[in-house]
Amino acid sequence: MPDVEMKPAEAKPSTEKSAAEQKPAPVPVSPLVEIKSNVALIDRAVSTLEPRFIHRVLRTLTALRKRLDDSVLRNAIDAIYPKDNAVKTTLLGWLPSAPAAAADHSMDVDLSAKPATAEVTPEAEMYLRLLILQHLLLEEETQEKALELANETVEKMQSLNRRSMDAIAAKIWFAVDRAYDLAGEISDARPLFLAAQRTASLRHDDEAQAALINCLLRSYISYNLYDQADKLVSKTTFPASASNAQFARYHYYLGRIRAVQLNYTEAHTNLQQAIRRAPPAKTAPGFYQAVHKYFVVVELLMGDIPDRTLFRHPVLEKALNAYFDIVKAVRTGSLAQFQTTLAKHAAQFEEDNTYTLIIRLRQNVIKTGIRRLSLSYSRISLRDICVKLHLDSEEDAEYIVGKAIRDGVIEGRIVHEKGWMECGTQKSGYGPEVSEVFGRRIAFCLDLHNQSVKAMRYPLNAHRKELAAAEGAREREKELAKEIQDGDLDDEDLGGDF
Repeated sequence: MPDVEMKPAEAKPSTEKSAAEQKPAPVPVSPLVEIKSNVALIDRAVSTLEPRFIHRVLRTLTALRKRLDDSVLRNAIDAIYPKDNAVKTTLLGWLPSAPAAAADHSMDVDLSAKPATAEVTPEAEMYLRLLILQHLLLEEETQEKALELANETVEKMQSLNRRSMDAIAAKIWFAVDRAYDLAGEISDARPLFLAAQRTASLRHDDEAQAALINCLLRSYISYNLYDQADKLVSKTTFPASASNAQFARYHYYLGRIRAVQLNYTEAHTNLQQAIRRAPPAKTAPGFYQAVHKYFVVVELLMGDIPDRTLFRHPVLEKALNAYFDIVKAVRTGSLAQFQTTLAKHAAQFEEDNTYTLIIRLRQNVIKTGIRRLSLSYSRISLRDICVKLHLDSEEDAEYIVGKAIRDGVIEGRIVHEKGWMECGTQKSGYGPEVSEVFGRRIAFCLDLHNQSVKAMRYPLNAHRKELAAAEGAREREKELAKEIQDGDLDDEDLGGDF
């Protein structure tokens, strides 16, 4: 049989695929439309008693506030509230007046799309106040007005006392804390936050309580009041239902408190939890860098050396440059290099509030040097230790080596008569410490699984459809069994498998 030449297939599918790939990208929603849809979602959440709609609105807050300006906020308020509304007049009073031509044009556009009667909930008003407050905090000229708006918003929010406003209230408290911080009056806001925290605790308002605890911890730490911050932590219980962002801030502040209290193990654990719960590095680079600065210092204070890949992270590479020099000094165990690096970057360490912790690393530098010497020599004289570590005298070297042996940094003993140190064998990498770390990791995974199961949502009355389907199946089985018993069905009706 002769071979038949095959013709090339037409490339229609690839053409259709390329046409599909060339579809224009969706046009982003304008800020005005997004604000109006968010207000509609808030009204829906209040009417249906479903707080998840408010949480959906608040998730867009970070991206939305970057696109806001005076005209967008004015147009949104005009579109949401009817004409001659008292709340509308109050909100517009916090914004600069629009030019005459722009005001007339926006009035023509908005009145055509505005409903005749619109009942706006107080939660929507608080949401608009939050947007205005965050917008005023961006400019230095309007920060004083932002503080006035913050105080007025807090008074009105506390007078309303609505549980459907809890999620928005947590965001408002954070903005209020920011307004007082920029005004340099963060200590004056402390009584207000303490009273609000007690009220939120009595009302079981977990979201506002978490935000207020973080605001208070930030206020105490900024004034170096670590004892008061520790008392606040011991007297309060952080809500387990708080968001990951609030948990990240709480663990960060707790890590700083424990680091100052010389409890480096708990500080390392809390800072690690803050890193895990924090938003992605590109979303919140400032918080990501601040946590890692303390994380690196605490790891050095614990006697560990941070991973080198940490300093190559694109978000952390420039911010941790000074800390990388400190790590190299501690790793080599050279006191001269450590003092030079500390003097070089002292201004940055003081700005980051890590200078006092880094000063404590002097003993760690000496311990690291002794550890390196114990691994390199089976026996070394105290005079050689004094020369290699740049210590003042052999008595200091003997005291430091004895303390390192007592603390378990190295294994060995000092022969005082002959003036040397005999080094022991290196510790094994296995033991009860490994099982404890493994147990903590398993507990974390189980806790994460339980939280995920609790966060699952199911549609209402979905089980009734399953019950109806199961009831129908049982009825069909009964009818089929009755027909078989009566002899109405034969083998052909049952099918070939029977």
